[in-house]
Amino acid sequence: MTAPVVEFAGVTRFYPGPPPVRALHEADLVVGAGEYVAVTGPSGSGKSTFLNVVGLLDRPDGGVYRLDGIDTATLPERDRTALRGRRIGFVFQSFHLLRHRSVVENVTTAMIYTGVNRRARAGLALETLDRVGLTHRAQARAGHLSGGESQRVAIARALVNRPSLLLCDEPTGNLDSTNAAAVLTLIDELNAGGLTILMVTHDRTVADRAHRSVLMKDGVLS
Repeated sequence: MTAPVVEFAGVTRFYPGPPPVRALHEADLVVGAGEYVAVTGPSGSGKSTFLNVVGLLDRPDGGVYRLDGIDTATLPERDRTALRGRRIGFVFQSFHLLRHRSVVENVTTAMIYTGVNRRARAGLALETLDRVGLTHRAQARAGHLSGGESQRVAIARALVNRPSLLLCDEPTGNLDSTNAAAVLTLIDELNAGGLTILMVTHDRTVADRAHRSVLMKDGVLS
């Protein structure tokens, strides 16, 4: 039986005080392979804290978090970093591209610390750009792209290591309605191809595209 991609059991996260602030309360969540799950909630509800824990950017202060069946709490930081690079692709509201580098160079940056042979990186980047429909822009500078193109490059960068989880944080927040619809359609297609999606959003119309949604409010996931 395949392990869930994401498994939270009583996960908590505190921020130091005084007094300490509990930003995540005993969260339980299971996301199976191939699911598309949206996490919704207003600003300040704890969505960013949740995302940082799922993305192995922060350690939980309590509970168990397994990624692909691996207990992440027991891993030293070096192994957590390697696991994050191999298993999780990130797509953020801000594209975080290197504006003066080419599109293909931006995608290859995701492979620097994953052991991919340097000579193989460009070929893998081009294959992934083809998946998002941007092969024709491979040599363009990232600073010359439209918002929609920039987000598709960011998605290609997130996909190039063949992650088991695509973690999206308000991916359409900086896009007009036309480009937002195109990016969401691309994410739908990736999920239809078997990729597990976890979408963090405050936009109900975006969340409605997911298979199911969970609500974050005052640090409580329900």
